[in-house]
Amino acid sequence: MGEVRKTIIDGETYVLVPEEDYEDLIDTIAAERIMARVRAGEETWPAELVYELFETDSRIRTFRTYRKMTVSELAEAAGISQPYLSEIESGKKTGSVDVLKRIASALKVDLDDIVI
Repeated sequence: MGEVRKTIIDGETYVLVPEEDYEDLIDTIAAERIMARVRAGEETWPAELVYELFETDSRIRTFRTYRKMTVSELAEAAGISQPYLSEIESGKKTGSVDVLKRIASALKVDLDDIVI
């Protein structure tokens, strides 16, 4: 850490730190906020899943596979037929917003996570 100096401007005391040290402090604060969310139980995803989500042609299939669910299990949890889910996963059908919300809920992800 670089030299820390104090100065007084208009009767107020200010601390001067090198810019690199300031950026490190800000990064540390941001990292601690993230870690607090993780400690509170917020789910994190492995890098492999994140990379796959960028490349997949079916985010629903990717999340379903990650959750270790079969097409039948996800269809049942979302209250839709297995053939309908298969058509949504393959891109043959888009699915209504209501159906996509139910799929996202069954996968325990946000709707934004399964639609691009």
